[in-house]
Amino acid sequence: MPFSDYSTALVTGASTGIGATVVERLAKQGLRVHAVARDSERLNELAERTGCVPHALDLTDTAALTELTRGLEIDVLVNNAGVSRTGNILTVDEFGVDELVAVNVAAVLHLVRLLMPGMVARDRGHIVNISSIAGVYNFGGNTVYHATKAAVHTISRQLRVDGFGKRVRVTEICPGRVETEIFGRLLGDMDAAQREFYDGYESLKPEDIADAIEFAVDSPRHVNIGHIEILPTFQVPGGLEFERRSDA
Repeated sequence: MPFSDYSTALVTGASTGIGATVVERLAKQGLRVHAVARDSERLNELAERTGCVPHALDLTDTAALTELTRGLEIDVLVNNAGVSRTGNILTVDEFGVDELVAVNVAAVLHLVRLLMPGMVARDRGHIVNISSIAGVYNFGGNTVYHATKAAVHTISRQLRVDGFGKRVRVTEICPGRVETEIFGRLLGDMDAAQREFYDGYESLKPEDIADAIEFAVDSPRHVNIGHIEILPTFQVPGGLEFERRSDA
């Protein structure tokens, strides 16, 4: 369905990075965009710049999500919000599991649960889920993050089954490294993250992800773009490791 078929959108993780860029892009396409994030100051700045409707709330607050979506008819849902933490399953603590599952998986499921029935009833809608190459490839990193993004991958496929026979499309955007604030928040130091993860690398930009979303949403109504994997040209996922040991 081209953008002319849609009038409203809801974007999570909207205060910065990919989310803010997507809000700007959808607003330029003429949609009334509901922007959701925790940072009220940045949301208000985004609202002044784009005309979006800001909603400062925590995605782990299911009651707040329920209240937010009550009465809203949303045509395009972009589940962009996500968090990560350092370490792997050998070092992660209880909060490191619960937080990632709550934000990266449960919030996605709750928003879809709350908004997709209306899309089905109206025979019109598009759900865009931002996953990660971490959900489909194995490499060193946060095991819990990998698991949550694998869940988003499966959710995206399953939603197509749940919406069978209706013009409700589902797109999974699966990016590699994007130059956002996620590593800065992970390390607690934006400058250090810039030096370690971005300086000297040709990383993706939030605009690249917005381009992909715009392409998927604006495709003809008989076309569902199900999965888009986007990586920097110089980033290759996966790889094979084999430990050699003298006591084998």
